[in-house]
Amino acid sequence: MNREEALACVKQQLTEHRYIHTVGVMNTAIELAERFGADSKKAEIAAIFHDYAKFRPKEEMKQIIAREKMPAHLLDHNPELWHAPVGAYLVQREAGVQDEDILDAIRYHTSGRPGMTLLEKVIYVADYIEPNRAFPGVDEVRKLAETDLNQALIQSIKNTMVFLMKKNQPVFPDTFLTYNWLVSGS
Repeated sequence: MNREEALACVKQQLTEHRYIHTVGVMNTAIELAERFGADSKKAEIAAIFHDYAKFRPKEEMKQIIAREKMPAHLLDHNPELWHAPVGAYLVQREAGVQDEDILDAIRYHTSGRPGMTLLEKVIYVADYIEPNRAFPGVDEVRKLAETDLNQALIQSIKNTMVFLMKKNQPVFPDTFLTYNWLVSGS
């Protein structure tokens, strides 16, 4: 699937605002992939499809999580996390993407995971820093991403955890584990 086909496919699933975000993530992911040595074509496709399931009904996502035996603890956390693993599932079935590297980059772009691949890191950070994002801490992460993808990832995860904690919201366990894995130098 080429860029135009992928964008046309995903545009049907997204609001105009989210589509603009997706194009920003795509461009940022390609740039990061080229900078840090990841496969830029895989980064492009993963970025295009990263929010494919973002606007699926929560009930549909719950059913997919249960039926496909995704980690049940997903349902105990913010539904904003669900679109990533559900998206990977749907992109494989509906858009025909079979590349596991791309699917994993989609699957873990909201939570991270210990042992993240370079492509997964690229998509996570690209989603966080794309040019249309404007929130406290994003410019610091953008600056870090110019030279050190791991430090950009660590800071983005740290910012996210602090944001959630300040709002007394739970942090998904995989995100804590990812942070610990990254700072321990694994």
